[in-house]
Amino acid sequence: MTIKAFTIGRVRKVDYDSATQHLDLALDSHAVVSYRPVPHEVVRRLCNAPNPGVYFEERIAEEYPKVAARNQPADNNALAKLNDLFG
Repeated sequence: MTIKAFTIGRVRKVDYDSATQHLDLALDSHAVVSYRPVPHEVVRRLCNAPNPGVYFEERIAEEYPKVAARNQPADNNALAKLNDLFG
């Protein structure tokens, strides 16, 4: 499993399972997007790209099917947080 974090840019975290070729990307908007099947070489290039956000948009988002995220944590307090914000 490959996991890499970035401190700047649109892509903040790459989580990849080579056995299933499942790629999870955590974005700066706190969204998690997932793609499968993504070859290991594509993930390696993403992790080494000068701008991973651009590489993601040009080489992954348009090329591979989007699927459900593997390990997206459930937020049981989401409704309460929205009510706190908007009343």
